[in-house]
Amino acid sequence: MALKRPTGQALADALRERTGYAFTDLERLQRALTHASARGVKPGADYERFEFLGDRVLGLVVADMLFKAFPAAAEGELSVRLNALVNAETLAEIADQIGLTELIRAGSEVKTLAGRKRVNIRADALESLIAALYLDGGLDVARQFILRYWEPRSKVTGAARRDPKTELQEWAHQAAAATPSYQIESREGPDHDPVFTVSVRVGAFEPAFGTGRSKREAEQAAAASMLQREGVWSQEGKEQ
Repeated sequence: MALKRPTGQALADALRERTGYAFTDLERLQRALTHASARGVKPGADYERFEFLGDRVLGLVVADMLFKAFPAAAEGELSVRLNALVNAETLAEIADQIGLTELIRAGSEVKTLAGRKRVNIRADALESLIAALYLDGGLDVARQFILRYWEPRSKVTGAARRDPKTELQEWAHQAAAATPSYQIESREGPDHDPVFTVSVRVGAFEPAFGTGRSKREAEQAAAASMLQREGVWSQEGKEQ
């Protein structure tokens, strides 16, 4: 028997436990957690527009948080920290942490997805929820929620790790007297939310692969994958 997802006030109550905020616009909240595949959803009545806004609100709050928390950090380090905190994997982890996944209204075919596509759905829904918080309660409400879950992650070991492409380039010169070569293997998804798969090759080493919501993010993921595989970086994020 399929689990019935809460709607209306029941959904607002469930989200209040997870966010600490009491939503007033229940119709907007319902839309913010409705995937385009859900049965009976009219075109434009899903969370795609909310996702767009939530992504920008999240980026602003996290950038401001990092700017204040690390006053001596250069632009490059801040960018690395930001990318690590707003990528799809981090968002999916937080969505799971707060139990958001079970509240997303989606079609049966989406519920069977796995891998990267399922990660993106969870990440997108969390961005949409952030937009709903911003629209319903303002920037301060959205900021409180973001800081609650993102600030602890900004302080974990490995958060300030160097840009993986820079690290890989230096290692490649030492290990193979070569320069990493990146290639786009595939591009999937709609124009507003693409998923790139990129490969990286260094000399005679086996290629490594990475995915991301931009070409740059996918290249960084591929570089990090090779660094971890070759023992330059540990899985926990500490350089060897």
